[in-house]
Amino acid sequence: MTEPVNLNKYRKEKARTENKARADQNAVAFGRTKAEKDLAKKQQHKLNQDHEGRKLDK
Repeated sequence: MTEPVNLNKYRKEKARTENKARADQNAVAFGRTKAEKDLAKKQQHKLNQDHEGRKLDK
């Protein structure tokens, strides 16, 4: 006779590989490096400061 097969093991392995593939696709589509995030944050902060500095006092 053959060795019994645990189908849950194969089901979970398939789910892991599908999740990993989806994560890789999302990393390419939406991922940014920490340096890119920091640069964007600094640029947004500077824009906000410039905008606040140009407001007229009432």
